[in-house]
Amino acid sequence: MKEELTSKQEIRRKTIKAFVGFGVASLVPVGIWKWIKSSDRLDYLSAPLRKTLEFNEKLTSKLLSNSHLAPIFSKSQAERKVRFNGAVGLQFPLSEDYKIQVQSGENKFEVTINDLKTLPKQEIIFEFKCIEGWSQIQHWGGVRFVDFMNHYKIGQKDTENLFEYVAMETPDGLYYVGVDMPSAVHPQTILAYEMNGKPLLKKHGSPLRLIIPVKYGYKSLKRVGKISFSDERPKDYWASLGYDYFAGL
Repeated sequence: MKEELTSKQEIRRKTIKAFVGFGVASLVPVGIWKWIKSSDRLDYLSAPLRKTLEFNEKLTSKLLSNSHLAPIFSKSQAERKVRFNGAVGLQFPLSEDYKIQVQSGENKFEVTINDLKTLPKQEIIFEFKCIEGWSQIQHWGGVRFVDFMNHYKIGQKDTENLFEYVAMETPDGLYYVGVDMPSAVHPQTILAYEMNGKPLLKKHGSPLRLIIPVKYGYKSLKRVGKISFSDERPKDYWASLGYDYFAGL
């Protein structure tokens, strides 16, 4: 006959079983993590994690369209003290004859801030979102990137098709981003030369920076020095360090 357990013995038996079960279950994620850590690396990230980001990119890129707009706010809601992150590409003094170097196929030329200011001005007040977890309503002014492209007749590889990517970098080449063309020509993407109605400060990317409301802030390059177009995915500063290339919201 099976010996009947006392209440204390039953509780102890169940407790031991629970701890054993928890211990065995905990080995599963530990094993998965060890497998991820030991996997080959792609752009400073383990292959499984990089593949996951690439899968997420395919999903989020399908949501992007000209009707997918970042919410906008009133000027009274915009922060007067605008937060900023990072100074890569801003360390060296700006040249007095600052011009933006542009290349589209065989077409190469230079553009000044005054040239850009002759184009229709676009203002946007949206919630700037940082990958670090903070967000802030900010007010920017400049020219829509698509208007810039149309005015100078750039970005087209032939009469019917645009290049697939836009590459931008700081004048010193230390900071750079790659942007998919649908995001570049999105109606809310601007080359900004103003913040809260005033010229940009150095720490915010003076005299010209990129603003893409449908992406995380690390794609909004400060101090644009060069702009080029290609069908090959350009290098990207943070993507090469393990971040998501698409960075869509």
